[in-house]
Amino acid sequence: MSNRPAGQAARSTDRPYAETGRRAPIRTFLRTADGIAVDSVYNPGTVVYEGAPDTSRPLPGDLVFVVAHGFTGDVDRPHVRRVAGVLARYGAVVTFSFRGHGASGGRSTVGDREVLDLAAAVQWARGFGHARVVTVGFSMGGSVVLRHAALHPGAVDAVVSVSAPARWYYRGTAPMRRLHWLVTRPEGRMVGRYGLRTRIHHRDWDPVPLSPVEAVPGIAPAPLLIVHGDRDGYFPLDHPRMLAEAAGGHGELWLESGMGHAEHAADDGLLARIGDWALAQAG
Repeated sequence: MSNRPAGQAARSTDRPYAETGRRAPIRTFLRTADGIAVDSVYNPGTVVYEGAPDTSRPLPGDLVFVVAHGFTGDVDRPHVRRVAGVLARYGAVVTFSFRGHGASGGRSTVGDREVLDLAAAVQWARGFGHARVVTVGFSMGGSVVLRHAALHPGAVDAVVSVSAPARWYYRGTAPMRRLHWLVTRPEGRMVGRYGLRTRIHHRDWDPVPLSPVEAVPGIAPAPLLIVHGDRDGYFPLDHPRMLAEAAGGHGELWLESGMGHAEHAADDGLLARIGDWALAQAG
């Protein structure tokens, strides 16, 4: 355990560029409120102006995205780096590995205690001086950004949830039945550990955490964007529709034609539209 405040860096491997004053990417381990070391990367962004900046929108330098990956992802996965690379055109980006994933400590609780990991990353992002923080989560990470925003009012300025479930314990599709086997069976957790670089906690949730659809009403007044593909093999369209209905007037729903599930299915064009939405909403 550590006596550092949540979100404080435990170790850093890069430094700002001394000759320009522009920050270089920084990689460090953050410490969560319950003492887990979370592998995290800050990228200052690659925003360039073509001509005069649009003064009707916030300067990109004021904006930082905090990206919450899906289950079995981590900060070094190519699909996570691609997401970060596209969003870096719109602002700075913080990526991190949830507990039990990649080089982070602890074990995955599949969306429960992961809210503490995101809270540490958001606090770290604020520490770089950005005025606006937007969380962008995919699948499991999509459920985490919803719950984090509801449980920590005012912590973020906008929320984007992509391919998220609306309710827990869903087993209505073959991929979700396989995932439940992975999480609940000892042999499944062994596959997760050695085949997917994901260490999964053996204990059941106790208590059962607030579900995404129960969390959504608590996000207002922060703007909320719900994105879901009509070919998502994990969660059918009743999930995003439930989330949008729970959001009422403060939520926006994009149903993407031909899109599958989470980061792998979110192409650069969709990510660019998310970046544009975030710039417009975070002002």
